[in-house]
Amino acid sequence: MASTPREPAAATRKIQEALDARDALAAALTRAGIQLPAMDVRTPWLDDREAEAPYALVHLGVCSAPVAHALAAVIINGLAP
Repeated sequence: MASTPREPAAATRKIQEALDARDALAAALTRAGIQLPAMDVRTPWLDDREAEAPYALVHLGVCSAPVAHALAAVIINGLAP
């Protein structure tokens, strides 16, 4: 069975949405004094039944324990009234 050609416009929109989200999160973290070592955008693997990725993911990578604590503190402080 031949695979269905991808619809570039829909796939591009999903990837662009994830790129915009990554950039907004990186900017917010930078303002809070936090830098994650690697932030990336990824899409799931496609099989022969899929014409396009159903979504794109913002991959936050890994961070040290101190960075995780700083991120938790910023989130908690942001929740305070």
